[in-house]
Amino acid sequence: MPSISLDLIDLNLLTLLQQDADRSNVELARLVGLSATATLHRVRRLKTAGAIRAVVAQLDAELVGFPLLVHLLVSIQRHDEASHERFRAAVLATDEVISADWVTGEIDAILVVVAREVSELQRVILRLSARGGAVRVTTLLRLQQLKAPSPLPLSHPGG
Repeated sequence: MPSISLDLIDLNLLTLLQQDADRSNVELARLVGLSATATLHRVRRLKTAGAIRAVVAQLDAELVGFPLLVHLLVSIQRHDEASHERFRAAVLATDEVISADWVTGEIDAILVVVAREVSELQRVILRLSARGGAVRVTTLLRLQQLKAPSPLPLSHPGG
């Protein structure tokens, strides 16, 4: 995916929004030294260009009823386009999978799954095996978060 051209104001806006996306446009404008209208246009351009994918609330999974967070290391049965699409469709159809990436190495994908209880986790694993063609699933139960998802370390090239 090609990158977009970002100047210092764009980088500052993105940094500020990563820290707190709930800031008002007026506050953002004050912090970057632009008018509210110019700031609004910049943020809209960054959204349209795809630099800002979404503005969402990060929930505490445990507080809202999902005490189990598990990383699944998955190997799929076959490595052809149809098998990859079958697994992808199973992942997309499973709400408990909150993140998933294809990876290289001895495993094919890493998934992050939330569950209310162990039996719910078991149903997810069975679904990924039966519908998705997963043949080996290693589960890694998260004990404690070491570092929360962090903002990208944005800086302007050369400065």
